[in-house]
Amino acid sequence: MGSTTRSLSAQHHELADPYFQLTVLQQPTKHGDQFPAFAERLQEHGLYPLRPTGTTILQINVGKMCNQTCRHCHVDAGPDRKEIMTRETMQLCLDALQCSPDIGTVDLTGGAPEMNPEFRWFVQQLSKLGRQVIVRCNLTIILANKKYHDLPEFFKAHNVHVVSSLPYFQASRTDAQRGDGVFDKSVKALQMLNEVGYGREGSELLLDLVYNPSGAFLPSAQKSLEAEFKRRLKGGYNIDFNSLFCITNLPVSRYLDYLVESGNYESYMQKLIDSFNPVAAAGVMCRNTISVGWDGYLYDCDFNQMLELKVAQRMPQHIRDFEVTALDQRDIVLNQHCYGCTAGAGSSCGGETVK
Repeated sequence: MGSTTRSLSAQHHELADPYFQLTVLQQPTKHGDQFPAFAERLQEHGLYPLRPTGTTILQINVGKMCNQTCRHCHVDAGPDRKEIMTRETMQLCLDALQCSPDIGTVDLTGGAPEMNPEFRWFVQQLSKLGRQVIVRCNLTIILANKKYHDLPEFFKAHNVHVVSSLPYFQASRTDAQRGDGVFDKSVKALQMLNEVGYGREGSELLLDLVYNPSGAFLPSAQKSLEAEFKRRLKGGYNIDFNSLFCITNLPVSRYLDYLVESGNYESYMQKLIDSFNPVAAAGVMCRNTISVGWDGYLYDCDFNQMLELKVAQRMPQHIRDFEVTALDQRDIVLNQHCYGCTAGAGSSCGGETVK
């Protein structure tokens, strides 16, 4: 599917009853009846309205340009996307962080964040502020062009926490989800990261992997799957990494398109609803994270960002007006895709939320 095709999730959403201050995904009628509103499940367990526990992470999407076009990508990222964060907007993020000492972690996402021409400058400035920097690296970018070959050394120099997607420890399933040849390139990039110390025993350089299911099912238990990944990658390729994050695919963007086109939408949504876990709901990432779009607008999470659901009205809407004290008092904007973050052991950018 081309990255310029607008996903169904971006085309079909509308405001629900304002009493609930809730945005509900509006599926085309041919896809069946509406499912119970996510807010109703939270109300049943005394969790509505959902509010922050205190913002400690600023997640920043620096652009939708990517060297890959993955079938599950909720950003609709690809080589032809032109949305790129400017240095001016990055400076606004730096200004906001200077006034927000409790935000200790900055999580850089894309697309491939490294393709932003100001990426290295931004990482350098964030390091000078003393923030822990996470980069969501797709691994193949390291080999995509000679100008990226030194990324492992650059990451090391700034103690960047590297988090990389690897759908599986076998080529067939990885390439089916992310494109032909991606597995072999990912293995090479992981070996390059290991060579400079990432993921090795005794090293402080963190290398974590992300697993997303390749079909319409929930991920396996994170601990057991991590052990299997470590065994297979070490035995087959001498690759080491720190942790595996299992992330549930949410019915947004290209993955929603896949569900609808394959006839799995209704059954997958019902699976998420049946697996709702109030303990997971209490630990969702939107409670300690603010998401910043490439243009500086603010969202409760990266998924809301892709659905263009900004933070609640009457709250600062743009990074230029950032005020963490006010934002920590907001009601988090909810949507039907939130069922994905609260199914089973929960799902966040750091994997399971129920430990």
